[in-house]
Amino acid sequence: MAGTVSPQSLSDAERRIVAFWAADCAERVLPLFEAEAPEDDRARDAIARARAFARGELDAAGEIRRRFVAGRAAAAARTPAGAASARAAAQAAGVAHMGAHALGAAAYAAKAVELAHPDDPDARDTEVRWQLAHLSPEAAAALRLLPLLGEDHAGPLGPGLLASGVLGAVIREIQSRLRPSP
Repeated sequence: MAGTVSPQSLSDAERRIVAFWAADCAERVLPLFEAEAPEDDRARDAIARARAFARGELDAAGEIRRRFVAGRAAAAARTPAGAASARAAAQAAGVAHMGAHALGAAAYAAKAVELAHPDDPDARDTEVRWQLAHLSPEAAAALRLLPLLGEDHAGPLGPGLLASGVLGAVIREIQSRLRPSP
C-alpha cells in the first residue's frame, strides 16, 4: 500500500536515538577495517554521519542517498572480519533511513569480533553483552518497537542477509533480551 510506513522504520526521533547506539557498536570494530584499508575513510565517515544524524545535524533524505557508500567499502577489506566491520558502519549509517538497521550494525559488529577472534568461543557473546550494556533505556525502548526478526518482510528484518546465520542469531538474541520475560 503506497504511503504506508514500515514498522521497521521507527519515527525520526527514535531513529536518532538508536543511531547513537548503532554508531557505538560499529565504532568498536572499526579498527578491524582500518587496519586492512587505512586509506579508505568510507566506514569512518559512515559512523561520523550516523552520529551527526543522531545529533540532528543531518536529515534522513540526504543520508538515504548515501547509505550504500560504506557498504561498498567492504570490498576493500582483506578479511571477512574487516568486511563485517565495514558493513557494521554501513548499517549504522542506514539508521537514518530505517531504524531496524541499528540491529544490523550490532549484528555485523558481533560477527566481526567473532571472525577476528576464531580461537575465542565467547568473543561474539562478550560483544553482544557489551552492546546490550551500552544501550540507553530510550534506545532499548525504541528497539522494542521493531517487529521481531522475520515477522515483517518489508525491510532489514525480513528475509535476507540479516535473517540467517550469525547475523540472525545475534539479532534474535538482542531482541529476546530486550523483550520482557513472560
